[in-house]
Amino acid sequence: MQPKGIDTVAPFYPLTGKLCYRLPEFEIEMPFKPADFTQVNHMMNRALVSRAIRLLGVQASDRVLDLFCGIGNFTLPLARRLKTVLGIEGLESLTTRAKANAEHNQLADKVSFMQSNLFEVSTETIASWSKAERWLMDPPREGAMEICQALAQLHEQGSDLLPQRIVYVSCNPKTLARDTDILGHQAGYVLKSAGIVNMFPHTSHVESMAVFERP
Repeated sequence: MQPKGIDTVAPFYPLTGKLCYRLPEFEIEMPFKPADFTQVNHMMNRALVSRAIRLLGVQASDRVLDLFCGIGNFTLPLARRLKTVLGIEGLESLTTRAKANAEHNQLADKVSFMQSNLFEVSTETIASWSKAERWLMDPPREGAMEICQALAQLHEQGSDLLPQRIVYVSCNPKTLARDTDILGHQAGYVLKSAGIVNMFPHTSHVESMAVFERP
C-alpha cells in the first residue's frame, strides 16, 4: 500500500517476509524493497542477464563496468565470473541496496559500487572510473546519450579509455537508435549484433540488446 508519498510504501499482506528474486545460473538471490526498480518479468530477466553476460564475452581477468546498475541485477552475476566489477548507479537508495546485496551473496570482495549522476557525464568522469575492457549499460527510457557523447569526445582525443566492447540493454528502441547513431558515427564503434527479449508480453514494449565493438 502507498497512501501518500513513496516513503509510505508498506506491505498489506503478509506483514512479514521478504521480497526477492533469484538467478539460479549464477547462484544469486536478490532481495529488494517494494519501491526498488526490478525487471517486472523475473523469468525473462534470467534469460536477459544470461544473454547479456554471454554477449559481453568476459574473461576472468577483465575489469567490467556496469552502468545504471540498480540493485546489482547484472553486477552480481558478473562478479561470479570476474575478479573486478564496478557498478555505477545514480540513486543513493539503489546503490545502498546493491552493496547490501553484494554482502548477502558473499561477493563484497569482488564488486564495488558508486553513486554518480549518469546523465551528467564528461570525459573526466569516465577517466575517474579508470579503464575497463567491457561495459554493460542498462539505462532507463531516457537512454545514455551523455555517456555516448563523452565516448565520442574520447574517440576524437585518441584516448585509450574507451572500452573494447559495450553491451547496451534498452527498454526504449527510440533512445537506443539515437545512441547507436552516436556510438557508430562519432565514437568509432561498430554495431555487431542486436535483438529483443519479450519482457512485456501482450504489450507494445520490448527490451532490446545491442553489442558494440571497436574495430
